[in-house]
Amino acid sequence: MSKSDFGLIGLAVMGQNLVLNVESRGFRVSVYNRTTETMEKFIAENPGKNLHGAATLEDFVAGIERPRRIMMLVQSKAGFDPADRDAVDGVIEQLTPLLEPGDLIIDGGNTYFIHTERRSKAAAERGLLYIGTGVSGGEEGARKGPAIMPGGPKESWELVKPIFEAIAAKVDDVPCVTHIGAGGAGHFVKMVHNGIEYGDMQLICEAYQLFKTAGLSTAEMGEIFDEWNQGDLESYLIQITSKIFTIDDSETGQPTVEMILDTAGQKGTGRWTQMISADNAVVVSTINAAVEARILSSMLDQRRVGAREFDGPEARIDLPKAELVKKVRDALYASKIISYAQGLDLIKRVGEAHDWGLDLAGIARIWRGGCIIRARFLNRITEAYERNPELVNLMLDPFFKDILNANQANWREIVALGVTNGIPVPAFSASLGYYDSYRAERLPANLLQAQRDFFGAHTYERTDKPRGEFFHTEWPEVIG
Repeated sequence: MSKSDFGLIGLAVMGQNLVLNVESRGFRVSVYNRTTETMEKFIAENPGKNLHGAATLEDFVAGIERPRRIMMLVQSKAGFDPADRDAVDGVIEQLTPLLEPGDLIIDGGNTYFIHTERRSKAAAERGLLYIGTGVSGGEEGARKGPAIMPGGPKESWELVKPIFEAIAAKVDDVPCVTHIGAGGAGHFVKMVHNGIEYGDMQLICEAYQLFKTAGLSTAEMGEIFDEWNQGDLESYLIQITSKIFTIDDSETGQPTVEMILDTAGQKGTGRWTQMISADNAVVVSTINAAVEARILSSMLDQRRVGAREFDGPEARIDLPKAELVKKVRDALYASKIISYAQGLDLIKRVGEAHDWGLDLAGIARIWRGGCIIRARFLNRITEAYERNPELVNLMLDPFFKDILNANQANWREIVALGVTNGIPVPAFSASLGYYDSYRAERLPANLLQAQRDFFGAHTYERTDKPRGEFFHTEWPEVIG
């Protein structure tokens, strides 16, 4: 019997769909799962396919052509502490004694990138290759074509490139996969992708809340989002939102979206983005607002108490429908630009710190298809970084600058509308705050520096002296 071209460990739904994708492209695939019954059921449900199910890791490894290409889709729970160990480490420890120099291990889960770098170094010491690979698109993407973000040694990429290019989503016949960079670059970029996704989703939810407060029906909202999806806001998230609004609950006949409890979950990548941005002094306020909105949503019992105890205005939006839709659309588009600008700034800054040599145009290009944040305007982002690879901030590209300038008045009105009506719009507000702070030639940080110097002699720079010279004032003593 011929040996397999590719092996996959972990047959949850994502793993099963990815295996079927690989097999459909003409590759023979070996599969292994810790629970043998899961593997046997998967093989039995896919008769006639070029698959080999292995009951042991030894059989699994022996059935793969050398140099072996083995992908793990195992849930990672290792967090910010470099000493953390999880199930991924356990699989690697069982797997590596069975491998030979030149074999490749691929981690396709959502792993915090410092662990990818740690595991990559350990693999290299054994003569093995290692790639940390972000895979975006969910279960459907895994089956039909995801966006893939591999990071690791160049020779690792060359080994897996034929398979990844075959299974990735295609836009204009270009595979939505590229070698992101060395070390943990692939998992890092996937993490920030997910952070941007958090921002995108929260902005859409805030638009929905404004429309709902104005009395629009879910059917009307479905039409609005469907129309938006035909224009500049075209994206996967806008598209699925338009579909969500058209589905009624089979039990009650009410819109399904209104029967869903308003408590949101998260898997951690948004919080990771938030934390690494703070470590690197990069502002990702839209993503922060989205993460915090999910946390607040989970505080349902406290919010129910708060609804009884705290005063606020009676929410009332009386704008004509067409005017409201236009203003919300402009606020959404401008805020979406900010979310991507912040995420890409974080990628750029951390990439430089790790000397990964990241290509922002290339990253935006592979996000155009397969992934959750795929959107029409990613073409414009790609073009922006192709025009100027050293672009300091996406907002400064002429195309995006013009949109922000044109939309800022309506954006302000929508934020004000939310605030005056007591409607939480944290991501819209944070995005506008970032825009206004970025364009402010002078911020009140001079007073902040005076305060720091007063209580801690932290010193400050002066407006009438060269940058880099620091001064201290002997402030009056405060008693009591």
